[in-house]
Amino acid sequence: MPRQKKVLILGFQKNALYKTITVMSEKTRYSDAELEEFRTIIMEKLEAAKRDYELLKATIMNADGNDVTDTSPTFKVLEEGAATLSKEEAGQLAQRQMKFIQNLQAALIRIENKTYGICRETGKLIPKERLRVVPHATLSIEAKQSQNK
Repeated sequence: MPRQKKVLILGFQKNALYKTITVMSEKTRYSDAELEEFRTIIMEKLEAAKRDYELLKATIMNADGNDVTDTSPTFKVLEEGAATLSKEEAGQLAQRQMKFIQNLQAALIRIENKTYGICRETGKLIPKERLRVVPHATLSIEAKQSQNK
């Protein structure tokens, strides 16, 4: 909501020059409708992330039962080495996916608390465009870049 404010332009003790300007109050949080839009985006990403995590878990557990028990011993040794490497990679991907899921769940909590979209460094709103792409973001681009320096 705009309000009028007197601002000192140039001044000495008696002959000060003032100008009245309109100041727009800065938005401090997203509206409930905007938060609901973000909740929808986050829920979609969360469902997809959980599906991906389950697939990675199945890969690690070798749930499909494809094995090399009926092949020659030489091939079995090579295959076991590749399988171990594949399981390690899947394990790392599963860890990253779980962290992503946790970040999305934390974003849902921030929506409930109506603190979603507020940069934890600057206290200003993170642009909607950034939140639509990275819905679990807690830093604005500027804060993220200054953090990386």
